[in-house]
Amino acid sequence: MNPFPAKLASTPSAPAPTASPAPAASEPMWRRRAAQGLNQGAAALCGFALLLAAWQIVSMNIGGIPDPASTLRSAAALFADPFYDKGPNDMGIGWNIIASLGRVAAGFALAAVVGIPAGFLIGRYKRLDAICAPVISLLRPVSPLAWLPLGLLLFKAANPAAIWAIFICSIWPLILNTADGVRRVPQDYMNVARVLSLPEGTVFARILLPAALPQMITGVRLSIGTAWLVIVAAEMLTGGTGIGFWLWDEWNNLNVQHILVAIFVIGAVGLALDVALGALARHLDYKGD
Repeated sequence: MNPFPAKLASTPSAPAPTASPAPAASEPMWRRRAAQGLNQGAAALCGFALLLAAWQIVSMNIGGIPDPASTLRSAAALFADPFYDKGPNDMGIGWNIIASLGRVAAGFALAAVVGIPAGFLIGRYKRLDAICAPVISLLRPVSPLAWLPLGLLLFKAANPAAIWAIFICSIWPLILNTADGVRRVPQDYMNVARVLSLPEGTVFARILLPAALPQMITGVRLSIGTAWLVIVAAEMLTGGTGIGFWLWDEWNNLNVQHILVAIFVIGAVGLALDVALGALARHLDYKGD
C-alpha cells in the first residue's frame, strides 16, 4: 500500500540541480602586472601634465620664470654636449653630476662602514644602546650645513669637508634602522643560539643579518636620500665642481632656465637612486611577497 496520497505521489520530482559553470581561469600574473604598470604610468603622466600646466600658468603671470618649452630647449642644448671641459669653472653638466655622485658615494661608503656595524652592536647589546641613544638623539637633528664649517676646519679643503658633511648626516639612518632590525629578531631565535652555544660570528651571519636585512636596506635608502640632499647644499658653499656648485653658478649668471634644469636633474638622479635601492630591497627581502 502506498503510504503517500495519490496527489502527492503523482507530483513530479524537483529537477536535479545543475552543476555551476567552472570558474574562469585566473588571469595570468604577467597580464595583471602589465595592467598595473599601465595604470601607474597613466597616473604618472597625468601628474606630470598637471605640473606642466601649473608651471605654464605661473610663467605667464610672473615675470622672469621661463615657460616649460624654453626650459626644455635649454636642457636639450645642455645635454647635447654634457661632457665638455674648458677648465675648472666651465665644465659640462655631465661632469658636474659625476662629481656630485662621487662625493655621495665616498661619504655614504664611510657612513656604511661605520654605521652598519655600530647599528648591529647597539641593537645587540642593551647597555651600549642606553649609552649611545642620548648622543644620537642630540646629534641627529643638527642641520647638515652646521657640520660643514667643522669639516673645513678639520680638513682644510672643500672636497673632504663636503664628504665629511655627507658622512655625518647619512650615518644616523643606517645606525637607527640597523639597530631596530636587530631588536626585532624573535627572542626564540636568540634562545636557541644560546642553548646551542653558537659563536657570535655564527649568530651574526645566520640569525641577525638575515633578520635585520630589510630594515637595514630601508636605512640605506634613507641614508642615500639624505646624502644627495646634503651634497647639493654643501657644493653651493664650497664651490669647485658638482651639480650644487653649477646651480649656484647659474644663479650668479642669472640663467633661470639652467636653474630649473638643475632642479629637475637633481630630482631625477635622486629618484633613480631611490628606485634602484627599492628594487634591491624587494630582491633581498627574505620574507617575500
